[in-house]
Amino acid sequence: QVQLVESGGGLVQAGDSLILSCGASGRTFSSLSMGWFRQTPGKEREFVGGLSRNGGNPYYADFVKGRFTISRDLAKNTVYLQMNSLKPEDTAVYYCAARVWLLSTVSRDRREYDYWGQGTQVTVSS
Repeated sequence: QVQLVESGGGLVQAGDSLILSCGASGRTFSSLSMGWFRQTPGKEREFVGGLSRNGGNPYYADFVKGRFTISRDLAKNTVYLQMNSLKPEDTAVYYCAARVWLLSTVSRDRREYDYWGQGTQVTVSS
């Protein structure tokens, strides 16, 4: 069993930066592929970016490339989503997800993730 706890959401202005954290317990990253997703009311949860179990191959959705960066701290068993140049359309609930996966690949499909955090709200005002 893996528990994920996100933090770091909030209200910011367009152009600002924000960093989200996702602390994991129950398993180490050596067997987990990590993903960030987001969801707005009435829409499906969409892939933002992900990191393979070895920390390589960061993979991002086109709409965040160049603005968002995913990283991790093995000692803290925490993965981060650094969000720069935020736009009002980035407003959403952001979720951290973990997939028990031993290959060095990242999935964009939310159905392939095994564990989810509770979500954290990010609101970007114009």
